Amino acid sequence: MTQKLLTARQVKDILEIDTSTIYRMAGDGRLPAVKVGRQWRFPADQIEGLVNGAGDRADKPVPPPPLGVERELEEAVITMAAKALGVMMVYTDMNGEPLTLVANPCRRFESRAGDPTFVSECASEWRQFANDPDFRPQFRVGMHGFECARTFVRSGTQLTGMVLVGGIAPEGQTDSDLFVLTESERGHVLAALPDTAALLSRISRAFETNDKARST
Repeated sequence: MTQKLLTARQVKDILEIDTSTIYRMAGDGRLPAVKVGRQWRFPADQIEGLVNGAGDRADKPVPPPPLGVERELEEAVITMAAKALGVMMVYTDMNGEPLTLVANPCRRFESRAGDPTFVSECASEWRQFANDPDFRPQFRVGMHGFECARTFVRSGTQLTGMVLVGGIAPEGQTDSDLFVLTESERGHVLAALPDTAALLSRISRAFETNDKARST
C-alpha cells in the first residue's frame, strides 16, 4: 500500500511549529521525512506517532538549533519583499535549488505543492531561468499558466543565485488562484527585483568579509 505523506503545512498544523522549523528538522533528521522531487514530505503514521507519544522520547521533536544569521536575513528579505510586492518569491542558487522557502505562495502553488510532478516541474523551470541569456527582468508565462520573472544575485562579476517572482496572472487576465497586478504594479515588481538581489548580494559580501577577518 502507498504510504500517506503529509505536506509541511499539514505537519505545521499537527505539531504547531512553523514551517521553517519543520524544514530544518527534516534536513537534520529530527523529523521523519522523505524527499519527493525537491520537496520534503512526512510519513503520516510517524508524525501522528510523535503527537500520540509513540516511540522513545529521543525520537520526538526537540527545539532546533538557531538558523544561521545569514540565512535568516535572506529569508527575511525574501518574505518582506514578496509581501510588499504582492507576489510569490523565492531565492535559489544557479541550479534552481531553493535557498529560502517560497514566500507568499499563490493559491495555485499551495494547492499543488503536494504533487511531486508539479514540484519537479517548478524546479526544472527555475533551472531554465539560469540559462536565459537576457539579464533584464521580464515577465514570461511558465508551464503552469502564471507569469514569472527573475534577476540574478552577483558576487563581484560572478552570478551566485537568482531571485524569482511568480504566481502572477498573465496581463489582462483575472484568476482568484493567482496574483492580479495592475500595469503599474507589474512595473514596480520588475523595478524592485534588482534592488532585492542587490540587498542579498550585500548580505553575502558582509558575511564573507566577516569570515575572512576572523580567519586572519
